[in-house]
Amino acid sequence: MSTTPQPRATREPERPETRARAEIDLAALRANVRALRERVAPGGARLMAVVKADAYGHGAVPCARAALQAGASWLGTATPFEALALRDAGIDAPLLCWLWTPGGPFRAAVEAGIDIGVSGLWALDAVVEAARAAGRPARVQLKADTGLGRNGCLADDWPRLVGEALKAQADGHLRVTGLWSHFACADEPGHPSIGAQLSRFHDMLEYAEKAGAEPEVRHLANSPATLTLPETHFDLVRTGVAMYGISPAPELGTPADFGLRPVMRLSAAVASVKQAPAGLGVSYGHHYVTERETHLALVPLGYADGVPRHASGRGPVLLGGAVRTVAGRVAMDQFVLDLGDDKAEPGDRAVLFGPGDDGEPTAEDWARAAGTIAYEIVTRVGSRVPRVHLHERE
Repeated sequence: MSTTPQPRATREPERPETRARAEIDLAALRANVRALRERVAPGGARLMAVVKADAYGHGAVPCARAALQAGASWLGTATPFEALALRDAGIDAPLLCWLWTPGGPFRAAVEAGIDIGVSGLWALDAVVEAARAAGRPARVQLKADTGLGRNGCLADDWPRLVGEALKAQADGHLRVTGLWSHFACADEPGHPSIGAQLSRFHDMLEYAEKAGAEPEVRHLANSPATLTLPETHFDLVRTGVAMYGISPAPELGTPADFGLRPVMRLSAAVASVKQAPAGLGVSYGHHYVTERETHLALVPLGYADGVPRHASGRGPVLLGGAVRTVAGRVAMDQFVLDLGDDKAEPGDRAVLFGPGDDGEPTAEDWARAAGTIAYEIVTRVGSRVPRVHLHERE
């Protein structure tokens, strides 16, 4: 018997994006940033590109770079680790991070020149301690709670927070670089809270500035306020979902109505196609049963990839030139489409959502199917789905 080792068969490296991929059109993102800048330019406001939650699922570092190429002046993140990752990638643009917890990496943020959002005295104390340890002053933006009821300092506590921050500034530990707040109902024009929050913000700004604060930026407007409330733009607007081509207020207009274009296109290769008899139960629970002989296509995406289980039996998918509806339950890794008399082949591309140019559904269509908002549809696309960034260079 021969003992000569047999060569192993060479195998072509598997490319994960052949199963599924989220194509990110950075040219569209840049165009969206420019359109938003043009909207706020008459009042002199600059634009902060919000890239929290991995740029709403689109990839934080490539999207941050593209936004800066298109003229964004600031970047914004929620968590400090998101902000530090941008710095580690070599991005040195002005950067605000606002969602802190005790024990967070305050010193690292100070050393990286990240603006730290401060809503209370505990955070101010942590910043001062970090600045002492770093041997350099921190950059701090004081956040006012004008009526959202989440993070931010309430009006009754504002004088003490402002006073302590200005004392720390006088001692050389920090600089108050910004004063800001966030809307609760800017996506509902005419809501009484909008005027109330704007008035309260003016009052809290006036107090801080009379006390001696000289902020570089004052900002209140999120995406919906940027698009519909020019009186709220101040020095800076914070655009998140609008930058990715999603309307923050679908009842007021589509992305195209606002001069925006969706940036993400989610698709997957069909894994199998079979001819099925009438009366066949499909997927868990048999909530869908074939009414007649038909063709069933298996799409290898599921709720582990961010496809909402709530969209079972309702989610729209473009395959073979027609929009189909998810047949039965969305499972963890896959779902089924009933093609009727139409046929498909393994490897054919099923498009869950995109800009809509080719008749494919949009993220808003999936949001309606799942009873949620398009923000959630794009941000929940999971890590098993590779992001393929297109047009990284202008």
